[in-house]
Amino acid sequence: MAKKKTRGIGRQNISLYRLNLSAGRAAVEPAGNLSLGYRFAKRLIDIVGATVLLVLLAPVMLAILIVLTITTGGKPLFFQRRAGYLGKPFTMVKFRTMRPDAEQLKQTVKNEASGPVFKNRHDPRVTRLGRWLRKTSLDETPQLFNVLLGQMSLVGPRPLVISETAELQPWQRRRLAVKPGLTCLWQVSGRSEVSFSDWARMDIWYIRRQNLLVDCKLLLLTPYSVLSARGAY
Repeated sequence: MAKKKTRGIGRQNISLYRLNLSAGRAAVEPAGNLSLGYRFAKRLIDIVGATVLLVLLAPVMLAILIVLTITTGGKPLFFQRRAGYLGKPFTMVKFRTMRPDAEQLKQTVKNEASGPVFKNRHDPRVTRLGRWLRKTSLDETPQLFNVLLGQMSLVGPRPLVISETAELQPWQRRRLAVKPGLTCLWQVSGRSEVSFSDWARMDIWYIRRQNLLVDCKLLLLTPYSVLSARGAY
């Protein structure tokens, strides 16, 4: 009898989790470093860091915007709903790297990734310019505006789309307990070459050890990771 009851509770929890996700409500409890001092310092670093990066990258971002506007028929930016802090949705922005009809062609592309995420090293939907943008991580730079808006942080687990987040295993959902970020341990450890289970473990490792020193170390490692282009596709 006890086993049947446990299985029923498990199914109920899964349903409640997905219901909260679809309704835009908090799907998990907050975790990580919840001290006011850390949260204030982290937000200050986010604002200052994102502002400085936007100023430095402005000429490059403007050039990319102009080229993409011409080559994509006036649709240089890609907006997508992602699961943010506690699973609450937000609209993430990127430079467009795929064909406009990419979503309709998704079923024709083989998923080479493990877990709920979708990855293909030679995805035919990615444009020639898009491959270069992904390799250099310049496609992610518009997310600095998400950081300024407080929807993301410079450091934190990478946000997944809502449908992928709904498929997370119970232990993997803990990655939603902190604000998503531009870079993380997964980002500097091989990105798409890492299995999703290891990716989730890295995020949980970060949540357990979240502090300014860890954040700074990950920020310092990110430029090398970007330049190496390892796992960027």
